[in-house]
Amino acid sequence: MATTLEARELTTADRCDACGAQAYVRVVLASGNDLLFCGHHARQKEDALREVAREWDDQTERLR
Repeated sequence: MATTLEARELTTADRCDACGAQAYVRVVLASGNDLLFCGHHARQKEDALREVAREWDDQTERLR
């Protein structure tokens, strides 16, 4: 699994698949599909997601 370094910046139009809040983490699966999560749900599901993720694009540093 690689961390995406040149991913597009997530915008206010990108919403968390778990709760609908603004997404700050994109997880790309081996199938090529992606999941979007707010920081809270990304941290909550991180262990399970990292096992199946091909890429992990964490933009939560923008919250600071």
